[in-house]
Amino acid sequence: MFQLKSKYKPTGDQPQAIKKLVKNLKAGIKHQVLLGVTGSGKTFTMAKVIEKVKKPVLIISHNKTLAAQLYQEFKEFFPKDGVHYFVSYYDYYQPEAYIPQSDTYIEKDSRINKEIDRLRHAATQDLLSRRNVIVVASVSCIYNIGSPENYQKVSLKLKQGQEIKRKDLISYLTALQYQRNDIDFKPGTFRVRGEVIEIYLVTGEKILQIELSENKIEALKSKEDILDSTFQILYSFKLFPAHFWVAPQEKLALSIENIKLELQEQLKKLRKKNKLLEAQRLEQRTNYDLEMFRETGYCHGIENYSRHLEFRKPDQAPYTLMEYFREDFLVFIDESHMTLPQLHAMANQDKARKKTLIEYGFRLPSAVDNRPLTFQEFEKRTKQTIYFSATPAEEETKKTLRQTQGKKYIIEQLIRPTGLLEPSVEIRPIKNQAQDLIGEIKKRVEKGQKVLALTLTKRMAEALTDFLIEKGIKTQWLHAEVKTLERPRILQELREGKYDVLVGINLLREGLDLPEVSLVAILDADKEGFLRTDTTLIQTMGRAARHPQGYVILYADRITKSMDRAIKKAKRRRKIQTDYNKKHKIKPRPIIKEIRAWPFAKKEKVMTEFREIRDKKLLEKEMKLAAKNLDFERAAEIRDLILQLDSRSTLKDLKG
Repeated sequence: MFQLKSKYKPTGDQPQAIKKLVKNLKAGIKHQVLLGVTGSGKTFTMAKVIEKVKKPVLIISHNKTLAAQLYQEFKEFFPKDGVHYFVSYYDYYQPEAYIPQSDTYIEKDSRINKEIDRLRHAATQDLLSRRNVIVVASVSCIYNIGSPENYQKVSLKLKQGQEIKRKDLISYLTALQYQRNDIDFKPGTFRVRGEVIEIYLVTGEKILQIELSENKIEALKSKEDILDSTFQILYSFKLFPAHFWVAPQEKLALSIENIKLELQEQLKKLRKKNKLLEAQRLEQRTNYDLEMFRETGYCHGIENYSRHLEFRKPDQAPYTLMEYFREDFLVFIDESHMTLPQLHAMANQDKARKKTLIEYGFRLPSAVDNRPLTFQEFEKRTKQTIYFSATPAEEETKKTLRQTQGKKYIIEQLIRPTGLLEPSVEIRPIKNQAQDLIGEIKKRVEKGQKVLALTLTKRMAEALTDFLIEKGIKTQWLHAEVKTLERPRILQELREGKYDVLVGINLLREGLDLPEVSLVAILDADKEGFLRTDTTLIQTMGRAARHPQGYVILYADRITKSMDRAIKKAKRRRKIQTDYNKKHKIKPRPIIKEIRAWPFAKKEKVMTEFREIRDKKLLEKEMKLAAKNLDFERAAEIRDLILQLDSRSTLKDLKG
């Protein structure tokens, strides 16, 4: 369980940090802090702790980009174990809401990223199957995803020789929310070809092929992806549902009756208050959803009925990813100074919005129980937690202090094995800061180095990007509007040389491992606030700490208290590393980090190639039909489209 693969060995003050963390965990200490500076190898320390403690692990990060980077690193550290990525699956999300002042109802609008949905299912299914699992998650891991008991109970067990009728198997697949699609075969769908049924698992990891003969499973096979021609023989397989909220059929009728009872009670309350419009609205919406339940076992917004589907009591905590860890597990909270405040805030924000929807007849009162965990509920589910940060906040420090007689369980990791120092810091005036920055960028670009520039707003980030591009500098902006799975690709392209500068706001702070970055420029550094606190400044400045010539420019007209504290901390850490280097005769050396492809790139490439092959076949069929109907003009147009697809494939082959 947990076999760490790495060419590195613990050095610097990593050995003492690993030893203390493991010793405290074995002694039952619940809260510990690892105060590790940028570049000191906190991720490797985490990996060594996991290897020694041998428990399932949940790593929570405050942003998806950092979570993706951690996921990739742990994938490499533990190639034989289950490492998963679990973040919010929305590329775009507008929650359902009602604004009474203007009588405006905002319907839930979202765009689900199918790739992330696939990864979420892969994480939960692996957790239910084995113990050697690491899940790297965003704070969405404390949001309701449905009962693991139901998720397991409705799963379909298949084995070679099993007696099952073709129509019953199709019915089971539909009940598991797999959709039949004989043309656009993708994760979460199945297709039927005579007595052969192929299922593209919702995880995207396998395609299951079932061969039937005389109402019996004659053969059970699987292959890795849609272009693979080699099948592996299986003797049994457990097929999990394609959605999280799927109630067992025998309980669905009872759930529907409970929803109807709640509806009648709420209608009485609304009518008693003379809220007739609200009552009519609620009755119409709920009855429509109930009809969908009866017909398909599913409805749009099913999560709002999760309390009834899971037979939870009012106010009872929802089922989250944490419930899928069936036994004792270890929690790491990365960049805890940012992640803990997010965990605190989620439940309150959700409750206020739902309360208004219920009051005005858009949802039943039970909808409020489709929610994130409160922070108290979250802590009840964690037995042992390690907080990682270069700048831990007061909350983490107090947690370590309260558990024993005044002893703080704060382990410092301030030495970089590479000998690299904290970057030098210079303060320059704000006037003409963009023009001044151009000169500094050009110096770095000549040496093959990269630059990060930090602004205060999205508009400023995009404006600065356009300005730098006009000056002939290869620049890209990176902020919250960039899709989740696009962010790691942009960081990879910076390292590969497609860009020389990345401009951001707060995504270019904690944890990003970019050894080519030698300069961090913080514009308007003296504008005190959330984006310019001493913690934020220290974290941002640390992005230049992975380069021997690391340098930070703070554009400011005055030295704020936050700037002063940040600069003093940087000087202290620089001195500690300098003294260590002298004592051990270490000369700072650059970090050599191989540029690896984003782990999901292969799957995306396979799906793209498959769609092109499928499209080409469909076009060829349509071209022949047009020719047969003597519509030669249309046939010629289609022929040209086919030639375009062929040329694109040829170009890809040449590039490959």
